[in-house]
Amino acid sequence: MSQPYGDDEPSRAEIDAMPGTVLLEFGDNYCGFCRAAQPAVAQALKGRPDVEHLKIADARGKPLGRSFGIKLWPTLVLLQQGREVARLVRPREVAPISEALASVAAARAAIKPLA
Repeated sequence: MSQPYGDDEPSRAEIDAMPGTVLLEFGDNYCGFCRAAQPAVAQALKGRPDVEHLKIADARGKPLGRSFGIKLWPTLVLLQQGREVARLVRPREVAPISEALASVAAARAAIKPLA
């Protein structure tokens, strides 16, 4: 596994205030499904420095996971400007993750700044 799931989780208010594109990955370091998803997640994020990736160790009673209604690991929650725009549960392949990331990038590119 590339980087472990972190026990220190930001608050929901901190997550909601994060600018740009954020991929929250909820899971556990000992979860077989989580370990199996790591290559697909890593491949989808390759060449995507515009996406902040936070791996959050989830468990019963952890407030951030409960605030997002996490029930299965891994669950990927894709946020844009603090708002959820996509969710993938137990992804096994690169394509769905890459497609979700691409849809956010395309939507961001379509928004033209006011002159």
